[in-house]
Amino acid sequence: MMHFNRLQAGYQGRAVTPVVNGELATGSMTALIGANGTGKSTLLKTIAGLLPPISGNCELHIPRKALGWLPQRSELETRFPLTAYELVAMGCWPRCGWFGGINRALRLEIDAALDAVQMREFADAQPSTLSGGQLQRVLFARLMLQRSQLWLLDEPFNGIDSQTVTLLMSILEQQQQAGTTLLVVLHDRPLVARYFQDVLSLDDAEAAQTPTLHRVAS
Repeated sequence: MMHFNRLQAGYQGRAVTPVVNGELATGSMTALIGANGTGKSTLLKTIAGLLPPISGNCELHIPRKALGWLPQRSELETRFPLTAYELVAMGCWPRCGWFGGINRALRLEIDAALDAVQMREFADAQPSTLSGGQLQRVLFARLMLQRSQLWLLDEPFNGIDSQTVTLLMSILEQQQQAGTTLLVVLHDRPLVARYFQDVLSLDDAEAAQTPTLHRVAS
């Protein structure tokens, strides 16, 4: 699915991350961890094609349009005059186009996605009125409708309640079982230990090692 070949990510020609090698297998669920300043978000943006690599490369064996991207909440715009339903419906655009209509089959999918994240009763609410956990549930529903082969999630559980974390982790596990590849930036190490076998730690650089993907022993 994805191969790192001595990849370094950064800004304006300056590397932020250490050199990264390794491979994400199709259908794997990997936690991307590291101390503040090690470039976790920068690496994710580089994989998503939002930033050019400083050196090396990341080979994706899928088209970029098959990639689902969820940035940190601080980077999300919630002031658009949309309802939660309309925000979720945006996940249909890769299939119906910007000017295509939402047919009955897609409406049923939107309803099912809202049900899956337990947000059906908030369908008419504006995103700016939702709590952090509620908004994240809506954004997960939108991702589900995109049917992306690869999900890149940047701190998806930061500042949200434990009930929502449990619900959204169950969504991630279901997506993995369906064959989706997941790369998730996290800082909660107990959460990583509980749910993730595959880990990419940028902290390996502290020991003068090149970070590589590794599997946590069960």
